[in-house]
Amino acid sequence: MQNRRLVTVLVFVVAVPLLVAAVLQARAAGGISNARSGLTLLVPAAPGGGWDTVARELQRAMRENGVVTNPRVVNVPGAGGTIGLSQLDQMQGRDDVLMVMGTVMIGGIVVNDSALTLADTTPVAELAEDYEAMVVPADSPFQSVDDVAAALREDPGAVAIGGGSLGGTDHLTAGLLAQDVGADPAAVNYIPFAGGGEAVNALLSSSVDVGISGYVEFADQVETGALRLLALSAPEPQPGIDAPTFIDAGYDVYLPNFRGVVAPRGLDEEQVGELTAIVEETVATPEWQDALQRNQWIGAVKTGPEYQEFLDAEVERTTALAEELGL
Repeated sequence: MQNRRLVTVLVFVVAVPLLVAAVLQARAAGGISNARSGLTLLVPAAPGGGWDTVARELQRAMRENGVVTNPRVVNVPGAGGTIGLSQLDQMQGRDDVLMVMGTVMIGGIVVNDSALTLADTTPVAELAEDYEAMVVPADSPFQSVDDVAAALREDPGAVAIGGGSLGGTDHLTAGLLAQDVGADPAAVNYIPFAGGGEAVNALLSSSVDVGISGYVEFADQVETGALRLLALSAPEPQPGIDAPTFIDAGYDVYLPNFRGVVAPRGLDEEQVGELTAIVEETVATPEWQDALQRNQWIGAVKTGPEYQEFLDAEVERTTALAEELGL
C-alpha cells in the first residue's frame, strides 16, 4: 500500500511540472495565448453599474462557451474611470487584459483633467450602445419630465440629481436638459456615485430627487414600482421600455452611451488580433445575444480601423459637449 502511495506521489510530482511545461510550450508555440488561458476584465467602476454588468456578461459568455478558460472581473472604481485607466497604463505590453469603458470615461477624462487619455490605450472593440433613463422614486412629486424641467428652470440647484461620475453621460444628460430649458448646466445640483447600486439606494432613501443612468441599472426597481421611469435619451421609443423619449416630450436631449473594450498600450498586431478574435467569438454566442436583450442594449460591434475612427469621433463629440456645458 505504501509503495502504491509512493508511486502515486511520484507520478504527481513528475506530472505537474510536465503539465506546466506543456502549457508554457503550447503558449510559446501559439497553441494557447495568455488571453485564452486567463483573461482579466478590468472594470473602472464599482460593482453593480453598467460597466460592471458588461464585464460580467462577457465573463459568463466566455466561460460557458470556452472562449477563455478563466476570465476574471476586477473592479477599480473612481474618478470617472480614470483611476482604472491609470491602472491599465501600468500594464503596458500585457496581452491578457481588457478594460471595459465607454462614453462615461471620455467625460471623466475631461472633468478630472486626466493626464492619461484613450490615446494611451489600444482600442479593441465597441460592443453595444444604450440610452440614459431618468427616474424618480414612486412617491416623488415629479410626475413627468415637464415637472423636472420646470423645477430646473426655476432653480437648477434645488433639484438633487444622482448618477454616475462627473462628466459622464448621466451628468451630460442632466446638463443638456438644463441647457434646453434655459438653466445654467453648471449650476445643476448633480451628485455622483461610484456605481449604479449606490445611485439606486440614494433614490430609494430619497437622498436624491432624480436619478439618471442606463436603463438596466434601474430596470428591476422600475418593474417592481419602486421607481418611476420618466424618459429615455434615445432618438425614438425603445421596444419593451414604457417611457417617452426626451425628444417626444419636447426636449432637445439625445445622448447615446456606447460600451467598448480597450487593452493596454504596447501590443503588437498579433496580440491585438487575438484579443479582437476573443471579443468577436464572445459576442457571437447565444449568451451574449441574450445579454443584449435582457439589458436592453443595442448590439453595435466595431473593431479595427472602424472602431478607431468611431472612438476618435466620440472623443471629439463628448469632449466638446462637456466643455460647452461647463462641466
